[in-house]
Amino acid sequence: MNREIRVLDVVALTEDISDRGLLRGQVGTVVESLGPGVFEVEFADNDGRTYAMLPLKSSQLLVLHYQPA
Repeated sequence: MNREIRVLDVVALTEDISDRGLLRGQVGTVVESLGPGVFEVEFADNDGRTYAMLPLKSSQLLVLHYQPA
């Protein structure tokens, strides 16, 4: 299943973002579409505190699925 990324999708990083201290596999939520293939993604801890929010390209993201397609 290959679909477009949408607002509120849960995503994982496909690469390290070392200047922000983020590692490949960290999970965030898409909070805004900034343009074609660019999304604002929020990363929060288990208590809901945001520790990073940044624009990322769709090529840097993998949409996570919790149900079978």
